[in-house]
Amino acid sequence: MHADLLFTGGPVLTPEGRTATAVAVTGDRITAVGHAEVRELAGPRTEVVDLAGRLLLPGFQDAHVHPVPAGLELSQCDLTGRTTAEETVAAVRAYADAHPEREWILGGGWSMEAFAGGTPSKELLDAVVPDRPVYLPNRDHHGAWVNSRALELAGIGRSTPDPADGRIERDASGEPSGTLQEGAMQLVGRLTPPAGPADRLAALLHAQRHLHALGITAWQDALVGDFLGMDDPAQAYLSAAAEGSLTARVVGALWWDRERGAEQIPELVARREALSRGRFRAGTVKLMLDGVAENHTAALLDPYLDRCGCATANRGKSFIDPEQLPRYVTELDALGFQCHFHALGDRAVRDALDAVEAARAANGPSDTRPHLAHLQVVHPDDVPRFARLGATANIQPLWAAHEPQMDELTIPFLGPERAARQYPFGSLLRSGARLAAGSDWPVSSPDPLQGIHVAVNRVEPGGAGPVFLPGERLGLAEALTAYTAGSAYVNHLDDSGRVAVGALADLVVLDRDPFADGPEAIAGTAVALTYVGGECVYTAG
Repeated sequence: MHADLLFTGGPVLTPEGRTATAVAVTGDRITAVGHAEVRELAGPRTEVVDLAGRLLLPGFQDAHVHPVPAGLELSQCDLTGRTTAEETVAAVRAYADAHPEREWILGGGWSMEAFAGGTPSKELLDAVVPDRPVYLPNRDHHGAWVNSRALELAGIGRSTPDPADGRIERDASGEPSGTLQEGAMQLVGRLTPPAGPADRLAALLHAQRHLHALGITAWQDALVGDFLGMDDPAQAYLSAAAEGSLTARVVGALWWDRERGAEQIPELVARREALSRGRFRAGTVKLMLDGVAENHTAALLDPYLDRCGCATANRGKSFIDPEQLPRYVTELDALGFQCHFHALGDRAVRDALDAVEAARAANGPSDTRPHLAHLQVVHPDDVPRFARLGATANIQPLWAAHEPQMDELTIPFLGPERAARQYPFGSLLRSGARLAAGSDWPVSSPDPLQGIHVAVNRVEPGGAGPVFLPGERLGLAEALTAYTAGSAYVNHLDDSGRVAVGALADLVVLDRDPFADGPEAIAGTAVALTYVGGECVYTAG
């Protein structure tokens, strides 16, 4: 039988290393991996791709991403990449002037480091958009910047109490200053007009094209549900699956409503059944345990420090009751759900691992494959528990660099001991933990090659700063494995994530072989071709 597709003339990354130079594909599967002998499978209708020395590897998989909100933000007031307050405000002004018909100015992606203390003021927005409400989540989507009109519509004033799961930033006089943290975002976010079904589908397809161009063939959507004004992407996935436009393989993580308890589990079971169609499956539950370190809502075992280095009374927030969490996870595990934890601080990490341990004790071994995302601070005692419990470490490598906001918003409040435990990728791997990788886009770039560059170098692409905790660096092969086989494992896509006979032909051709150059050159690598099931979904140029 002749192959439909044949790759030849370049290195092929297999589970054993760069051990092949040719791959044959028939239908949607890899049917041969080897060298010159594979060319014998070429026939008159075989498409032959000359690698010309470029690397062929499994398609990348993003284990934690938000494509629909990212796609919507790209079509709204996109503040990504602005590094100063002046640039950010100018971008808001330009967008508002270009869209006088919009009742609300929506979008986001601003950097906390652009503003003193990471909390921009309403006055900056009032100066450029005085007459319409503005709601702009920041880059990590754990805080939002609003103007006076938005605060007025939401009825937020001096006497408005902070919600239990958030904080209204205030000026010296006690008035709301224009930044809403965590659950306080919803005070305004719930008023914003939702995107229509057509807009959400367009956003998904826009995001899919972008992800395919970065070599991503599958992902786990880390929030399928309604949360803080973000639109539920479920219907967009169902529509794309029904019309055949969903070319990626997608796992949806159903949102655990943190204001409710176990009574929502039957609803999650029903949603799992209703939302699994075509290349979209919804067998995961997302449990957001804490916030982020920059606004002091990441849950820590010991208190945050103040600017003088003294302990405060704040240990961050637990959005789900830690005493009830083991019961919830045990019941979800027994029902066959995978649990996907947002766990940034060391207390949240421990709570998640404790819950997984309780589920293992109650239910015995299972193939539910729980994973913990973000892992900014992990206590050394908990590092070996990942391997012991079979919990995957879901890393966001782009965050593991010494970026400017760390010096102002993170390290002083963690203190030197905890700051030295940030993003312990190498420690986790050496302990036997399985690593998966993701981007959290639109929080950070979804480009796996940029993330791999940071995982290997612990320096931002193009950056000349100090290497951030060099003992936690990964090797290139290890980082690639996290973005391929590791994420495929988390996504229960066991017939993908590797170049081997019988595996799905979800493949990527890079524009070079990154192993041939030094690690500092990884970020200069780009994707030339992307295939899903043997079908080309992206061609560069």
